[in-house]
Amino acid sequence: MTSENWELCIHDFLSYIASEKGLSVNTIEAYGRDIRLFLSGVKGEVKEEDVISHMSALKEKGYASASIYRMLMALRVFFRFLKREGMVERDPTALLESPKMWQLIPEVLTGEEVERLLSAPGEGEEGARDRAILETLYATGIRVSELCNLEVHDVGDKVIRVVGKGGKERIVPIGEEAIHAIDRYLGEYRHDRGDHLPLFVTKKGRRLHRTSVWEKVKFYAKKVGIEKEISPHTLRHSFATHLLDHGADLRVIQEMLGHADIGTTDRYTHLSKKRLFDAFDQFHPRQ
Repeated sequence: MTSENWELCIHDFLSYIASEKGLSVNTIEAYGRDIRLFLSGVKGEVKEEDVISHMSALKEKGYASASIYRMLMALRVFFRFLKREGMVERDPTALLESPKMWQLIPEVLTGEEVERLLSAPGEGEEGARDRAILETLYATGIRVSELCNLEVHDVGDKVIRVVGKGGKERIVPIGEEAIHAIDRYLGEYRHDRGDHLPLFVTKKGRRLHRTSVWEKVKFYAKKVGIEKEISPHTLRHSFATHLLDHGADLRVIQEMLGHADIGTTDRYTHLSKKRLFDAFDQFHPRQ
């Protein structure tokens, strides 16, 4: 769609909300600015990834949460109107419910910041363990609770078995850097035997708690001069955002993150396991 056509769509939409919704003049003008700002950076068909990237960029530029939320709502109402009027074939915001959108746009580390964070742990058993933890979080995008529940036998040569929310299992690809870090930690410092053991443990051999992981991430971020307010979840968001930035399909990423049951959710049933691994191999920056 050309810029002229988009402008006609915006005009029709603003006329609609002015006459049918009874919104204030200020709100209508704000919706127009928000939509034009978004469309100025889009070429070709508008996709879900475009909306998410736009929201992330606004956050990086320091926009207030209230402003970002208003912009998201403006786009949702706009594309819903266009779809209903037959001006577009699909609504790129249809699958982006607000809570899920907000999970995708918190602080995200740059590639350089990720490298600094992953290199922050020192030597010795604690350093090897913490390096393996950070590498695993970024390499897989799993939740910190899922990381803490991992057992030794859950880690394969190229995948890990993750038990997510509701006890649902999924297989997630894991990069070589993370596998090397785990192997070093287990090979050099874990002398206990047996597969059915926690993967990450304290000095006393107890399963590591997610609070400890949260504190470690904060500590190492401060150590290497990362000023952003981050947590283990930041690595999950960075994982997803960096895959998107490198061209991965949003639905593949949602499968990796475990946001939906791919066995029963229609929009994931057409994703083969081969596509999952191919996308990971091709797009993850540390693979």
